[in-house]
Amino acid sequence: MAILVAALTPKYLSRMLTPTGVIHAWLLGSLLLSSSVTNLALGISYFLLGYAVTKLGYKRKLSLGIAEGQSTGRDGRRGPENVWGSAGVPLLLTLPLYLNVPPPHIQLAILGSFATKLSDTFASEIGKAYGKTTFLITTLRRVPPGTEGAVSLEGTLGGLLGAALMLLVGHSLSLVPTFKHGLAVLLASFLATNAESVIGATIQEPWGMTNETVNFVMCAIGAALTISMGKGIAAGKKFFFF
Repeated sequence: MAILVAALTPKYLSRMLTPTGVIHAWLLGSLLLSSSVTNLALGISYFLLGYAVTKLGYKRKLSLGIAEGQSTGRDGRRGPENVWGSAGVPLLLTLPLYLNVPPPHIQLAILGSFATKLSDTFASEIGKAYGKTTFLITTLRRVPPGTEGAVSLEGTLGGLLGAALMLLVGHSLSLVPTFKHGLAVLLASFLATNAESVIGATIQEPWGMTNETVNFVMCAIGAALTISMGKGIAAGKKFFFF
């Protein structure tokens, strides 16, 4: 936990975020902390792991012109829009925790939302860095790395790794009651990130949706699926939600 708290220092945050992004990250961290130390730990873990994967294969991504923040000169650092696009849904999900009897599975949904976003970040960054063949998810037509809605085997496996790492963080914080709940988080993350790719390939540009808006929708899908599967597990349904 001490390592996570150290990551909140302005000097360290400035490596991951723009100056304005640092201010917003502090605000976000304060709001997460007001709900629980656990949620703050989830948020910090997401940002640390997300920043680390951004730096993988960075030279290749720079050469292709698809590195994070390259077009804005941020050198991989995120801005306030990234902060809220990534953690806006988990933050909203903390609100029911202030009730005397919060809804069931809400804490698992917060984990599921963070796992979904980290899965997306890992899939995108690993796919751009190491993806050999990139396909548009809706047509399976080959497209250049970094294309909205593009997927690759390497990126897909990277996404599963990102979700698994977030799941391990949640498990260490006692947020995963059973093995089935862990599988539910992984499956919800996988389905939500693929839904994000479909949105990127179809309606994102025609509807004028920003990447942050799409990320928000994706995290909401991940959280909703996690809650649905959590209810299915509680009801003893064999396939979580069927």
